[in-house]
Amino acid sequence: MKRTLVFGDIHGGFKALIQLLEKIDLSENDRLIFLGDYVDGWSESAQVIDFLIDLAQKQECIFIRGNHDVWCHEWLQNSVVNEIWFMHGGESTIKSYQNMDLSRKQKHLDFFINMKDYFVDENSNLFIHAGFSSMHGPEKEHYQSNFSWDRTLWEMALTMDKRIKKDSLLYPKRLLLFNEIYIGHTPTIHYNVETPMQGCNVWNIDTGAGFYGKLSCMDVESKKFWQSDVVQTFYPDEKGRNK
Repeated sequence: MKRTLVFGDIHGGFKALIQLLEKIDLSENDRLIFLGDYVDGWSESAQVIDFLIDLAQKQECIFIRGNHDVWCHEWLQNSVVNEIWFMHGGESTIKSYQNMDLSRKQKHLDFFINMKDYFVDENSNLFIHAGFSSMHGPEKEHYQSNFSWDRTLWEMALTMDKRIKKDSLLYPKRLLLFNEIYIGHTPTIHYNVETPMQGCNVWNIDTGAGFYGKLSCMDVESKKFWQSDVVQTFYPDEKGRNK
């Protein structure tokens, strides 16, 4: 059967990604959806992008754009270093791109350009890096940056009063627009949870791979999930985003 597999934020953890894919036992029929933030953290950001470019040649892949990907794309395009980005993982990404030839760099630029802000599947499931604020859905979003930055959707879903029913006027309209919503961006380890979390119909797949957590993948239909080892164990001499 064809599976839809959704992946959390990788943050340069190439070795963890390889281990995770080996655990999943991929089929050529599987559709892979990556929720963004491929770079910034561990030392192999450029290697992650190389691998994903090749993977997309033999597997159906959908790449969602994260806020760290926006920063990295801007740097690749104009060579200007955003100071905030540099402090939040950009330094390791810059190092991973040292000595890259122009042909390879252009392939990476094309990869970043072709990322999607969000994706809606045939079952009305939304895949987006962070969230959206419009009550009419992401296609009506006024600020594109919300797709990769907005945390209010997750915070609302996580703190919803369970007594409020879906047919109530108090139920958030944003949550009713989709069957399920899959996000990254806000590590579950901030809540002392190391596995994917659910709030209402929103699933958070970012289990803190960029920090001291694991890289995770979930089967959208069955909700079975797989995880790498703690990513820092692959990079014992590095701190990732733990700075």
